[in-house]
Amino acid sequence: MPAISVIVPAYNAEKYIVNCVESVRKQTFQDWEMIIVNDGSKDKTRELCDRCAAEDARVRVIHLRKNGGVSHARNVALENAEGDYIAFLDADDSYELHCLQTMWDIMKAADADTAACGHFYVWSNGAKTAEISVPNGVYDEAGIREHIVYRLLGDRLTQPVFNGYIVRYLYSAEIIRNAKLSFEGAYLEDELFVMEYFCHAKRLAATEEPLYHYFQNPTSATHHYMADFLDVFGRFMERKEELVERYQLNDARPMWRENSNWAGLLIAIGNEYAASNKKSVREKQKTVQQICKRPEMAQAIAAITPEGLSGNKQMVAKLVKGKHFFILTQLYRLKNRI
Repeated sequence: MPAISVIVPAYNAEKYIVNCVESVRKQTFQDWEMIIVNDGSKDKTRELCDRCAAEDARVRVIHLRKNGGVSHARNVALENAEGDYIAFLDADDSYELHCLQTMWDIMKAADADTAACGHFYVWSNGAKTAEISVPNGVYDEAGIREHIVYRLLGDRLTQPVFNGYIVRYLYSAEIIRNAKLSFEGAYLEDELFVMEYFCHAKRLAATEEPLYHYFQNPTSATHHYMADFLDVFGRFMERKEELVERYQLNDARPMWRENSNWAGLLIAIGNEYAASNKKSVREKQKTVQQICKRPEMAQAIAAITPEGLSGNKQMVAKLVKGKHFFILTQLYRLKNRI
């Protein structure tokens, strides 16, 4: 029985998967298994994964016939994982060589059930910037809720925004099984998983050290126009409502709906003005105005005036509050040209 199961969903990842696997094989911590779920790839991912598995018995590959999405792939891996702890790794990312060892050591030293680390954003030109998950320390249930759960619940406009990345943690497989946790959807799915998991975690050991390399892949879904974004976000909010009810979180951040909807609105606007959206400029502006009139968005706009956002988002928020949609459209046209 391995100590850690490293779960990797892979779809058309031929450019990255070997490096991803090697970053696990070279870990200073060696008591692991790696479960790669080839999610119906159409490139050479299948062959490369099989080659990696042939070279190391700890690498297991599950081939799915059809592409079912990252959530389904992770769920399949969770069903097959044998480790006492779970780590998630994306196929285009990699670990620092001491990533698993460091998280294992701080977790065991603190008698914790979960560990956290920071990460590097890595760009194609080699540039890197670091971001922490939570500050160095050991957190009890109250600290976990304050530093993770409540921030994911309602602090979605506070800079720097706390990202709900699943890849920055070492999870208890027992907690995941007992709570029957799983993934749903292709966008924001990790944020809800992290939020619910930490409603169950009892003790967290954290290091600010960036141990994960998060590649800013220009071909990922988050860099392209999503025609169904509002439906996806609507389902995300439904599931968030369910979590708030189940874990009695509403009193922690009474304005969490408005806060979350404002954050979703800013994403929706950026998505609508994406260069890959084939609508005309006039159609994009009209759609953005319609989005802002949706009851949940109109309520958020009326209730909250965002402050302290990043420069571009702060300008977008002010233009939306003032209903200056023509100016907003021209600014996005300029941004896309640049």
